[in-house]
Amino acid sequence: MLLPGFLFELSLIVAVALALVQLFAGRLRFLSATPRSIWLSASSGASMAYVFVHILPELGEAQAVIREVVGGWLAFWRYHIYVVALLGLAVFYGLDRAAIASRRDNRKESRGDVTATSVFWLHIIVYGFYNTLIGYLLLNRDDNDAIGMLQFALAMALHFAVNDYGLREHHKYIYNGIGRWVLATAVIVGWTLGSSGMGVDRTAIAVMFAFLAGGIILNVLKEELPVERESRFWAFALGAGAYTLLLTLLPSSS
Repeated sequence: MLLPGFLFELSLIVAVALALVQLFAGRLRFLSATPRSIWLSASSGASMAYVFVHILPELGEAQAVIREVVGGWLAFWRYHIYVVALLGLAVFYGLDRAAIASRRDNRKESRGDVTATSVFWLHIIVYGFYNTLIGYLLLNRDDNDAIGMLQFALAMALHFAVNDYGLREHHKYIYNGIGRWVLATAVIVGWTLGSSGMGVDRTAIAVMFAFLAGGIILNVLKEELPVERESRFWAFALGAGAYTLLLTLLPSSS
């Protein structure tokens, strides 16, 4: 078994790497191509594979724990953890619709194809929480070993590239100037909280993972499904298949 000190150092390296991905994904100009870059579609597939092959099965196990904890007047609610995943999906769907509406209104008023400042900050606050959660979960998951950490980190790095594309499209220069720095910092803040020894029980970790799962599902689908994206199904399928093999051939402890 790896020493906790080694895992701590590895988690710091991974957190910094994720922050750098958040900062510099926009420098990869080929990701902005139309038809959609095969790399973005493949990244979307890999992120989705992580959710369905790794996160959702863990949520199923955690559901039994949550039923015992909740009980009482909420006992009728049989699938609490999946409601949290649905909430994550709904939150990010609402954010995307708000950005689309804001851009449409600004175009009508000849203020450019960009969101209002209030919508930008709403996105940054929620995505900042999202990135903080990812940084925190680097050191606080059931599969808290080197393989599990690296599988999680790779999936999130690819997911950051997908998110960066969408945020840059909505917010343009203000995201490039401020937003990406805030989101990169949020990853480090999350890691700092996770490494501080702050105790969080398994139920809370499951809730965090559920919200994250819902967010990933929505963020991937909103980038892949619109017709104007001209997405590459074969690249999405290849990314999903390859990452599924990685997760199943190199299982982490749990």
